[in-house]
Amino acid sequence: MDNRDNNDKPGKPKVDQPSRRKFLINTGYVLGGAVVGGAIGALARKPLAPAPAPAKPSAPAAAEPRNFNRALMFFNQEQFGILNAAVERLFPADENGPGAKDLGVAYFIDHQLAGDYGFNARDYMSPPFYAGEKVQGYQGRLKRREIYEIGLREMDNYSQAQYGKGFAQLTGDQQDAVLKAFESDQVKLTTISASGFFRQLLSNTLEGAYSDPLYGGNINMAGWTMRNYPGNQMSYANIIDKDFTKMPPSSLQDHMTAH
Repeated sequence: MDNRDNNDKPGKPKVDQPSRRKFLINTGYVLGGAVVGGAIGALARKPLAPAPAPAKPSAPAAAEPRNFNRALMFFNQEQFGILNAAVERLFPADENGPGAKDLGVAYFIDHQLAGDYGFNARDYMSPPFYAGEKVQGYQGRLKRREIYEIGLREMDNYSQAQYGKGFAQLTGDQQDAVLKAFESDQVKLTTISASGFFRQLLSNTLEGAYSDPLYGGNINMAGWTMRNYPGNQMSYANIIDKDFTKMPPSSLQDHMTAH
């Protein structure tokens, strides 16, 4: 995941926003790096009982979104509402496919922050703390989960100050204005860099849209479908000597549930 300095100086030249189609073409997909744990239930042996009579076939149930977990692991409901609104503005739904909300991006970020990624478990986090070069990455004492807590709170405070409403209650144009103010460091924060938080949010949004559904985002592999990415295939031996072959994507969950 992107781990750049959150203390960058303001004044960075603004880059024009590309169209959604160009955005999807140019952005590379990245995988989430969290280690996700699972629970395995144990079944006690019971005496054999007569086999029940076969049930009458019923109408198939409607397909449910395929993702690992929809429960919140880190954010409270208020924080999650702000985050969900923000990621949808960064990755909106349009004629090319679903947006961040339908892809479960906010759940992906929530799950990441609840694990090692949120605690910066694989990063050196001891003093001294100095603002480093961009190539050196983040040099501060705050963990990612703390940066998110501060960033979302300050985003909501700025929205209240500018429009008299919380971020989640603003119109789309107003939300875009708040995000652009953070991106350009127009919002002056004392504990974190506004632009640094914006870059972290944008990076994690893309990761959630394109990661394996096992990590909570990319529901129904719709992010991969938009990019014609085949996902986690077991083998390409049957097509390796052929021309480009379009195939439905496959996730890690498919291999875990296969019989």
